[in-house]
Amino acid sequence: MSRGRASGRVSPGDRYLGYLLVAPVLVALAAITVYPLIYNIWNSLHFDNLSYGGLPHSFTGIKNYKAVLTNPVWIGALERTLVFTVVSVGFDLVVALALALMLHRQFRGRGFLRAAVLVPWAVPTVVSAMLWKTMFDPRAGFVDYFLAAFHPAWAGLSWLGANTFRSWVAIFVADSWKNIPFVAILLLAGLQVIPGDVYEAARVDGASWWQSFRRITLPMLKPALSTALIFRTLQALLVFDVIYIMTGGGPGNSTQTLSFLSYNTFIVNTDFGTGGAMSLLLVVLALVVSAIYVRAFRPATT
Repeated sequence: MSRGRASGRVSPGDRYLGYLLVAPVLVALAAITVYPLIYNIWNSLHFDNLSYGGLPHSFTGIKNYKAVLTNPVWIGALERTLVFTVVSVGFDLVVALALALMLHRQFRGRGFLRAAVLVPWAVPTVVSAMLWKTMFDPRAGFVDYFLAAFHPAWAGLSWLGANTFRSWVAIFVADSWKNIPFVAILLLAGLQVIPGDVYEAARVDGASWWQSFRRITLPMLKPALSTALIFRTLQALLVFDVIYIMTGGGPGNSTQTLSFLSYNTFIVNTDFGTGGAMSLLLVVLALVVSAIYVRAFRPATT
């Protein structure tokens, strides 16, 4: 064994070998992430619309960003995206935490139930969206059939494309059904690293279940909570496929989110300049939210 390895130091040869081994991955990441990002930034600073193919791709500076930030359609999509994010993340986190606490308890069939919980998350989003679209269909779905058992007037409700509120309810249900298991598994992993001796000591001291949950579980679950919140919030901010499959942004543009609007601007309208500005603003929003979470859940230093 060499002296460098015996002393725990990494020799220059080993360091260069490590760089060489990760180089293909870095090149691949640069090809699929860095280059498109740079090209998108370039698009956002230029006039680039295929609908006006005869016009030059002239430099416009921040004109595209100004146009986006003052566009009432984009502002409306931003409001809908933020409201959907707050409601869905809050609801999913509460339900997922309750589910994780249940799965953390000892009972017969726990292993099977843990595996079954992952099924909705494992189903591709397009498939689950089509499934829920069928179930909310007033002619072929079971939702109206189920509701009719409680009130006959609910037998023929139109959920998708006819009523804004009901369209959002259907989107919310489909999205939460897909993502709650993922959040629950993250929180369950955090629960399993909490030592059982801590709860035993709390019981000896006379602490109630609520006191143990508030003073022990939540503080020690903070790392898992922060991870789950970041992942779930980014998923909600970038929601697209569920809306694309179930409502297509309708009725009108009442279920159009930032990602859906960016898609329409890019692909449908072929306006790469404005679409690039929209997508970059969405990236900045996601980064800001992630930074806020990281700062809020940063461990306290003494």
